[in-house]
Order: sequence, then structure tokens, then C-alpha cells
Amino acid sequence: MSEQLLPGYIIRRGSLLERSLLLKFMQRTYQDLSPNEDFSHLEQTVKQYFSSDTPLWWVEEEGEQGAGSREQGKIPFHTSFPMSNPHPPIACLWVGNAIDQVHGNRHAHIFILYVVPEHRRRGIGTALMRYVENWAVQRGDRQIGLQVFQSNKPALNLYNQLGYQTQSIWMVKFLSAENKLKDSDNIL
Repeated sequence: MSEQLLPGYIIRRGSLLERSLLLKFMQRTYQDLSPNEDFSHLEQTVKQYFSSDTPLWWVEEEGEQGAGSREQGKIPFHTSFPMSNPHPPIACLWVGNAIDQVHGNRHAHIFILYVVPEHRRRGIGTALMRYVENWAVQRGDRQIGLQVFQSNKPALNLYNQLGYQTQSIWMVKFLSAENKLKDSDNIL
């Protein structure tokens, strides 16, 4: 079932049969941020977490716009996907579940929100965030979590404008085999 998200765009619930399409959107998301990296490991993420408990939504152009752009020879990124749908997705939203480590409450966690570059700055990201917020409220969630890279300034601006706040900072330290050897020498 589809419904209008914004004028000219509809949103529909994805199915478990669209695993490969979700994977392609995830790979594109990360390639936009780090073009020279290999993101083949994302297949394992989708395999492990994509289920009927982790809803997926697709945004498609309404009307004939999607099919018309293919016919006119303009081939946007999303035409590499299966063409059984006359209006291929131009955005996706995949949501999972998390537990608030302070209060123990289940809440929605956004795995991915992605809008193809040709459709950015049209309010689709904002509309998707409002859509998922309404969905989360209806199911009884008190908060939504997400992770965003510091280098992704457009996403940070969107989330800040929508009232999202930093709750924690995820820190990493890259380890090398050399460090492990030095540490193990000290233990003996």
C-alpha cells in the first residue's frame, strides 16, 4: 500500500523480497561518504538484521516521471535495480529496534535514510524523518536513535534542525597487530 509522502512522491512499505535493493542503497550511502572503500561486508549486515521486525520504506516518484526519465535516455543511479517496478525508488528508510541503555526502553533506531542525489534538497529527508517519528509514536516509542558520521554535514544539519541531540559519542581506536604483540609481551 502506498501513500503520498510529499507532492510528487509516494512512500510504500518494503518487503523482505527487496533485500538486494536495500543492500544496493546501503552500499551507495557509504560509497557517497568513502568512495574508495569496499563495502561488500554490508551484505552481512542486511542478512543479519533485515527482518519483518525491522521495517523498510521506499520513496518513489508519483505518476509517469520515473518511467519517462528512462525512456528519454537519462539513466539515474537507481535504474541499475530491478525494473519490474515502473517507478524505481529514489529514497529509502530502514528502521530497527534498540534498547535505551539508561532507562531500558525499546526504541526505534534508524539504520539508513538515503535519498539519491538527483532528488536531494526537496524535503524528502525531512518528510521521511517526520514519517518515522509518527510511526514510532504510534507504536509507543519515546525516542528514536540514529548514528551519523561527523563528516556528513548535510545529515547533521537535518537532524539538528529536527531537534535531534547528541546523547553519546561513539569512540574507536584502530589497532594493529604490532600493538597486540607489544601488549602481549608486557603480560608475560
